[in-house]
Amino acid sequence: MRSLVLFPLLALTVASLGIGRTQSSGVKGRLMCNDRPAIGVKVKLYDDDRGIDPDDLMADGKTNADGYFDLKGYTSEFTPIDPKLNIYHDCEDGIKPCQRKFTILIPDSYITQGETPRKIYDAGQIQLAGAFPGESRDCIN
Repeated sequence: MRSLVLFPLLALTVASLGIGRTQSSGVKGRLMCNDRPAIGVKVKLYDDDRGIDPDDLMADGKTNADGYFDLKGYTSEFTPIDPKLNIYHDCEDGIKPCQRKFTILIPDSYITQGETPRKIYDAGQIQLAGAFPGESRDCIN
């Protein structure tokens, strides 16, 4: 029982100190809303720490005037990172509070040792108007 309490504390301490091996990943794509570029949509690249400690933000940005984004980032972990892309948007959302949020998991083959990713995951063109599995709402992104 005691190790169940100590492990998350150790993981949090290790992550905050940047101890471990440096790993990177990257993702690019284009976001559309009703076949028009989704401009200024917030995108964030994280290392998903699966509830052990807070997810590590590796990079963030917004889509450009054509709906394109390109994120590259890195973090230090003892175990392989689990990169994911979070997308926060208001496409087809009316006047509902907060933003729609969904996540795309990036395959392990797009993880690189070091600060610069050698392969960038291409998420392709994504139509935001539809519903996505696991979609939620986020007010504090």
